[in-house]
Amino acid sequence: MTDSVQTKTAPAQALQSEEFIAGNPIKRPMFIAMIAMLMALNALAIDIILPAFPAMLDTFGQDIGNKVQYVLSAYLIGFGIAQLFYGPITDSFGRRAPLFFGMALYIIFAFAAVFAPSFEMLLFCRVMQGVGAASTRVIAVAVVRDTHSGRAMASTMSLVMMVFMVVPIFAPMIGQGIIIFGDWHLIFLFMAAICAVVLVWTALKMPETLPVEKRRELTLKSVLISFKLIITNRLAFFYALATAFFFGGLFGFLNVAQPIYGDVYGLGSWFPIAFGSVAVLMAISSFANSKLVGTFGQRRLAHSALLAFFGAAVLLVVSSIGGNPPFWVFMSILALAMPLFGLIGANLNSLAMEPLGAVAGTASSVLGFMQTVGGALVGAIIGQYYSGQVLDLATGFALVSGIAIIFVLVAEKGRLFGTAADIQRG
Repeated sequence: MTDSVQTKTAPAQALQSEEFIAGNPIKRPMFIAMIAMLMALNALAIDIILPAFPAMLDTFGQDIGNKVQYVLSAYLIGFGIAQLFYGPITDSFGRRAPLFFGMALYIIFAFAAVFAPSFEMLLFCRVMQGVGAASTRVIAVAVVRDTHSGRAMASTMSLVMMVFMVVPIFAPMIGQGIIIFGDWHLIFLFMAAICAVVLVWTALKMPETLPVEKRRELTLKSVLISFKLIITNRLAFFYALATAFFFGGLFGFLNVAQPIYGDVYGLGSWFPIAFGSVAVLMAISSFANSKLVGTFGQRRLAHSALLAFFGAAVLLVVSSIGGNPPFWVFMSILALAMPLFGLIGANLNSLAMEPLGAVAGTASSVLGFMQTVGGALVGAIIGQYYSGQVLDLATGFALVSGIAIIFVLVAEKGRLFGTAADIQRG
């Protein structure tokens, strides 16, 4: 018995050999690395900039205060909204051309940010950089869905997420190093260069995974039909909402990580080390998920981890009520909570995408829009309400994970830890 929703569409083939499409040989490790690097461009654009917040305040004025967090929010908004457009386009024209167009936008506006004369222009460049990066997220997920289904998809996405999680380990260190030895503007030049390398690699090695005969006509009617199919699917819709709120907690953490580590606990230039240690645990859990999902299934792992995260968030709230907890307490609870992202993110996304193989590109874009924009808005609220107290972050964690649990219960008709067959029988 599988843990996937059976649809009337042709089953996607799994990567079981060195080829995933006939006539386009590519080894599975390279496939995973390529998909991971595409998604890592997004993580790089977020995490590498975190150490630059103080330097940005020096450049644009201390009066912008918490608004410096908009450098993240602007990127995420552009990233989220643009996904709505890439989905129908990639379902109509294939995966490669829209991907390369988006990566070119990423490069152009990352380079333009180097010369941004004002904070407002920097935000505009970040929005457009996000618009370009949206292609990498939508098409990477669609390519995996083209070639995988069920637990195989969750397993591969976990391996992708493991590589993806390595980026937050090194990105802040790279950003900190650039600031130490140069100007923070050079961070954007570095992002443009990395994207250019990945663009050349994918252009040379990534095959087209959507055959011409499976492409959908790009008309307003076909797009609306695809959107309706996604929005009216209970599992896909409510799992996407659950993911949006849950990742809102992660975005909130990214918004306030530098002030907490730097100002509350006085780590200064050691911030990337503390931040990276958490990312290491997330990478390890993503790898563990790729091994465990075949045995336990997406639901059991994701539901258990989500409940555990809520428990850890409540523990952090309790420890923060009387004031900021000692650093070792804060880090200990983070060490319990943050690795759970590796057991939740890939599985929730897999569960949301599973019923939507017939419109994988559009599904990836709509669900990505809901998750990214929703998560960015939730994260921005957590960031803007931050007042120098760990309790602010802890409360945000507890609220978003609690709401995510409610949405999962709606998706699963009030039951947790079951299988797709259990849901269909109910």
